[in-house]
Amino acid sequence: MAGGYIGNNVSGKNYPGKLTPPVFVTCLVVAFGGLIFGYDLDISGGVTSMDSFLKKFFPDVYKKEQNIKPSDNQYCKFDSQTLTLFTSSLYLAALVASLGASTVT
Repeated sequence: MAGGYIGNNVSGKNYPGKLTPPVFVTCLVVAFGGLIFGYDLDISGGVTSMDSFLKKFFPDVYKKEQNIKPSDNQYCKFDSQTLTLFTSSLYLAALVASLGASTVT
């Protein structure tokens, strides 16, 4: 298991590192990136399981979902390549946007 230790006194001198504005901005951007990634996962998963979304954009998936009995396997209830393609396109768009945002950051 990896681990580390930062002592208070290295070679008789205190560590001179300070929190500079570039370090603070970098930490802030990383924190917001993690927040947005988690939010994106939650939204895309939640939206694709909403009845109103499925009725409007994927009516065949909605009909299949309504015919599922509680005793059936709930693992693959959204068996649609189109819905999978839609969900994957969200992550592909996030990848392209992150590549463009990296130059700005």
